[in-house]
Amino acid sequence: MKIAKNVNRLGTEAVYSIFVKTKKLEKQGKKIIDLSLGQSDFKSPTHAVDATIQALKDGHHGYTLPNGIIECREAVSRKIKSLYNAQIDPERIVIMPGGKPTMHYAISFFGEPGAEIIYPDPGFPIYESMINYTGAKAIPFNLTEKEDFSIDSDKVLSLINEKTRLLIINNPNNPTGSFTEKSVINKLAKGLINFPHVSILCDEIYDRLIFDNKKIPTFFNYPDLYDRLIVLNGWSKTYAMTGWRLGWGVWPEQLIEHVFKFCVNNHSCVNTAAQYGAIAALDGPEDHLNNMMKEFTIRRKLIVDGIRSLKGVDCSLPGGSFFVFPNVKGTGMNGEEFTKRCLEEAGVAMIPGTAFGKFAIDNVRLNFATSRDNISKAIEKIDKILK
Repeated sequence: MKIAKNVNRLGTEAVYSIFVKTKKLEKQGKKIIDLSLGQSDFKSPTHAVDATIQALKDGHHGYTLPNGIIECREAVSRKIKSLYNAQIDPERIVIMPGGKPTMHYAISFFGEPGAEIIYPDPGFPIYESMINYTGAKAIPFNLTEKEDFSIDSDKVLSLINEKTRLLIINNPNNPTGSFTEKSVINKLAKGLINFPHVSILCDEIYDRLIFDNKKIPTFFNYPDLYDRLIVLNGWSKTYAMTGWRLGWGVWPEQLIEHVFKFCVNNHSCVNTAAQYGAIAALDGPEDHLNNMMKEFTIRRKLIVDGIRSLKGVDCSLPGGSFFVFPNVKGTGMNGEEFTKRCLEEAGVAMIPGTAFGKFAIDNVRLNFATSRDNISKAIEKIDKILK
């Protein structure tokens, strides 16, 4: 069988291969504490669930517009207005089955042989995967431990040339949990004014999961960039709705027609009833989010203190998301070796840093979106094998 060459250039997410290994070990009777998955252990908001059930009872069973029902797009527009004081026309908003389609479409629009796309490393692996798939050249900007994995605006701007089509920004960052301050984003946005040929994909999926009472310096703050700005967001992280597969993208007007066609050719439309639940999540009370962030704040301290107590392991304090990205070089192992031993000997699942880019060979990613008890037990088990 002969398949297209670009298919072989696709990458994957290591979390799924780790997931297969954990299930295999569990079948063998071994108890596994899974700190690899990027999802919260909180349940989805009750009012979102109830609204979805009611939508089904009310007969919302059919197809919808490929870009999403207008009520859902209007709800997204209202939320952006309330959070960031930015007026976004609902016609520029497209409801997606998760966050990845926005990445996929944006990178597909700008990626082709001869083009260059800049992306973060360490970063979400699908960025590089999709860039390679299109045949474009993937240009990484390295996030370093020395700078707490924050974005270096000068470094990013220095990578831009006449071949650059798209710049991908992710703040807060997955996998590092780093948070880039507004002053840095201001400098980056100001610098991008000098490169009108470069479009921006800003992945803000963790925009509400930020610690220490800080606010995200969203790219909605820079209307001068709107004609080439794509913003990715959704319900998965903020509302603990990962399995609902609901996301949204805000697009430049001139790209909406192309996005619409991609939706038609790919998924037709997003689950109808789920969109009504999505509206309820956006418009409803935020007690669920506030309680989740209070608990994540406690868990963040618990896991960072625990990791820092491990011999040979260093850990930055994450400013956002629910991930930590410790360096394990002092144990005498690299990230892959450390991950393997923790899974097989301690029964703790995590992801090696190289799953997120070539620069993170000595790092591993763990999540603290699990119970305090699981976190404490995981640290104890890891400590035991290190000793």
